[in-house]
Amino acid sequence: MSVIDVHAHVFPRISESESRILTGADGPWLRVHRDGTGMMMSGTQEYRPVTGPLWDPQQRLAAMDTLGVDVQAVSSAPLMFGYDADPARAAEWCELVNDRILDYCSPAPHRLLPLCQVPLQDLQRACETVSKAAAAGHRGVHIGNHVGDRSLADADIIAFLTHCADEGMPVLVHPWDMPGGERTRPHMLQWLVGMPAETQLTILGMALAGAFERLPESLKLCFCHGGGSFAFLLGRADNAWHHRDIVRADSPKPPSAYVRRFYVDSAVFDPRALRLLVEVMGPDRVMLGTDFPFPLGEQQPGSAIRDCASLSDADRALLLGANAAEFFSITEESAHV
Repeated sequence: MSVIDVHAHVFPRISESESRILTGADGPWLRVHRDGTGMMMSGTQEYRPVTGPLWDPQQRLAAMDTLGVDVQAVSSAPLMFGYDADPARAAEWCELVNDRILDYCSPAPHRLLPLCQVPLQDLQRACETVSKAAAAGHRGVHIGNHVGDRSLADADIIAFLTHCADEGMPVLVHPWDMPGGERTRPHMLQWLVGMPAETQLTILGMALAGAFERLPESLKLCFCHGGGSFAFLLGRADNAWHHRDIVRADSPKPPSAYVRRFYVDSAVFDPRALRLLVEVMGPDRVMLGTDFPFPLGEQQPGSAIRDCASLSDADRALLLGANAAEFFSITEESAHV
């Protein structure tokens, strides 16, 4: 069985001048240094130091070989979403990014699965972008977990997700734009606390708003970073649904009734946490995700899965690749071409 990583990022080579498509100034772009390192840029501001696999597919493929990963679904860095831009500019920006991601994956199309991004702030343009990307060869869609104050339970975003289901495009949801403030500024607390909280907020918000009741069951939806805090606080949410009418006002079922409607990745970095995640979600709803090639990702892909003593060999095979093969409609033959 192939090892398939569903959560791996790419930042294709986009110049500072090209980044101005998005807002006219201060867009995201990639600065590559002579020593082979790089810097993700937001206008003139340095955002994050990065390494070659983020923009060089040959370096990525070599790293995948070393790490024992057969296939990666590659998605843009969330810095590139552009949800606060003018919709027309954002649509043009997404077209550029999506074309570059296709080019990035072209040397090994059976090992590198391109996921498109969309101007999620505009329903019509987002749907048009997905349809065009699907026709061009993208294998799924990568979106953020909110657009400003609009959650994924927003009526337009529900309509967009329904369109993805109709197009047969799986959707990967990534937390982003986490709450700031002085308390989260030190020690990367925005990422360590804010990201899990954002994802829990999204899943629980969808469940309690009745979003899963309005979405087609054919939609393939996956939440990154192990679904955040959702699995670990699900009992609290169910308890509230049973005892407070204000909690259950818009949902006919408790949150736990919807765990079969989505997947999560395995990026929890601890076999004990993974055991609970699998117990809550089921072994057929968790897929390997590493956050490659960022330093907060799982450095040895699948190590938590392999070290989780409560998993059977059959369960491990599901998490390491079989679930993702079903999610992205990958055949065993194509994964090894």
